[in-house]
Amino acid sequence: MIFKRSLSKELLQTAIGAFAILFGIVIAQRVTYYIGIAASGSIASNAINTLLGFSMIKFMPMLLSLTLFLAVLLTLTRQHRDSEMVIWFSSGQGLAAWIKPVLTFASPVIVLIAFLSLMVTPWATNKSTEYKTQLQKQDELATITPGVFKESKQADRVYFVESFNQLGATVKNIFIQSVQHQKLGVIVANQGHRETMANRDNFLIMEQGRRYEGKQDTEEFTSTSFEKYAVRLEAKESKEKSPMVMQAVPSSVLLSQHNPVNNAEIQGRIAIPISAFILVLLAIPLSFVDPRSGRSGNMAMAVLTYIIYNNMISITQAWLTQGKLNPMIGIWPVHFIFLTLTIYLFYRRAFQLPVVPRW
Repeated sequence: MIFKRSLSKELLQTAIGAFAILFGIVIAQRVTYYIGIAASGSIASNAINTLLGFSMIKFMPMLLSLTLFLAVLLTLTRQHRDSEMVIWFSSGQGLAAWIKPVLTFASPVIVLIAFLSLMVTPWATNKSTEYKTQLQKQDELATITPGVFKESKQADRVYFVESFNQLGATVKNIFIQSVQHQKLGVIVANQGHRETMANRDNFLIMEQGRRYEGKQDTEEFTSTSFEKYAVRLEAKESKEKSPMVMQAVPSSVLLSQHNPVNNAEIQGRIAIPISAFILVLLAIPLSFVDPRSGRSGNMAMAVLTYIIYNNMISITQAWLTQGKLNPMIGIWPVHFIFLTLTIYLFYRRAFQLPVVPRW
């Protein structure tokens, strides 16, 4: 009992550490990605946090599955390396006796992975798609990043603002260059704010500025001072209804409507918790390491096994989408292969009798 309690504590600590590292790597990559999109003006900078949240929810099943695999693998590898397994085997317990305490620790997380994969991830993908559609309908001011020149969609206007305040409704130090009636116009103003008219048209009302206008390639221009100057902000045109992303379709719909694409998607979702269960079991025999040999051999083999497993699932899912596989067969052969490999490794590590040398 004391040994199992100590094992559960160590598994939990290792899992928390592994999850923190994996989460940090993924979130850093996604933040960099969304900052790049915001810098290009495709999305507003204040939309990064929302999109990042939806993105991390979609990655959560994969992160938890890999966390479980690494937690079991690293914990048992340390016990092999520090010869603690000798105590376990000397007490009459075999390698198969690790299955129950490991599954006791992993089962709640596997159930959570299944819930996230089948229910939460489609919801997050759907909400992310809807949010991106709303962003596409925003006007030009909403996509401007302070300190960055932004060209309008029609390429007839260039915006630059130094800073925002009051939740983006007020801007400071505005520069607008536009081309109208074959005349080049430049507007500079100390500040401005957004106003929405009764017909829902949005205007940028600039205050205390000047407007310069003249014909291109000539020295003729006019200069006008103003207290207030309104510029209509064009809203982006978007489709009324975006095409449904397969990852956003609820699992209940996939189960009720049978076709190659739906079959591939639902089997891909079911494969995530199943693969997490098999990988947890596979980590037990893969954790074996000879204290006198190198420490990275089994870790490299484990990472290679994880990559091959997930790639085989992706390839088989693609074949299902293309109709090259019978849905009754589906991804199950991949799980069967790795479950067979797990049983074989257990046999090699625990049940195979050693060869007694004869002198």
